Amino acid sequence: MKFLEYPGMDVINGALNFDTPECRVNGRVEPYSCKAAGADKRLYKHLENKYDPTAPNNMLSPPDDDGFSIRNIISPFGPMDQPASRKTLFYLIGTLNASFPDYDFTDVKPEQFRKEASVSMVVNSINATLFNHGNERAVKELGLWDSIDQLIDLQDSDVYSYNPESDSDPNDEEGGTLWSFNYFFFNRKLKRIIYFTMRGVSYGVTTEDDEENDNFSNTDDESNSGFGHRRKRRDMDYDEDFVAGDMDMQY
Repeated sequence: MKFLEYPGMDVINGALNFDTPECRVNGRVEPYSCKAAGADKRLYKHLENKYDPTAPNNMLSPPDDDGFSIRNIISPFGPMDQPASRKTLFYLIGTLNASFPDYDFTDVKPEQFRKEASVSMVVNSINATLFNHGNERAVKELGLWDSIDQLIDLQDSDVYSYNPESDSDPNDEEGGTLWSFNYFFFNRKLKRIIYFTMRGVSYGVTTEDDEENDNFSNTDDESNSGFGHRRKRRDMDYDEDFVAGDMDMQY
């Protein structure tokens, strides 16, 4: 997955990091193109070997005595023996790997994702979270959803959420996370994903986001987003020599 630079998002990300009387809120919006790099190719091969029943190195056995097969795997993407379902899983896991380069999400299970009923419901839920924590600026003044819509065309997108197990949640590595969400706005035609994550952290807990914020001045550019260091590191990890185009991933 390739991170997409979008200048207007830097100021928005800065506004998604703020303090409330109850907690410190850290959030970010990251756009990605579904273009595969070296690590993505390995991930794609791994998932194909695991879920494609026709793969020569398939990791899941044929139906056992209880009738279990790949078709029985619960998936918000559809049956996992279908290529389109596996590709969607690949895109979402690849996005997580790109957003959290110190983690490996290769073995995340399909049932840890959920397809949301509608874009509007998710938009309303995120807005309610922001408004309830006293932050209307990102939505009303900075045009959060207008910026996202320009990048991905919300009306033509699906939304998935990621619900990690408590012991493997990258949003709670330091502990003290009171609430969090992870949404993926996915436009198949444009082959783009917007990853939108946010969490509320108890005061007294030092997070990686806080440490990165201490290294930057208080301006309205990328440095104020609190994620500049993370973003630069990810860009350095991306090797154009390993770009595999779209890996023939057509729907």
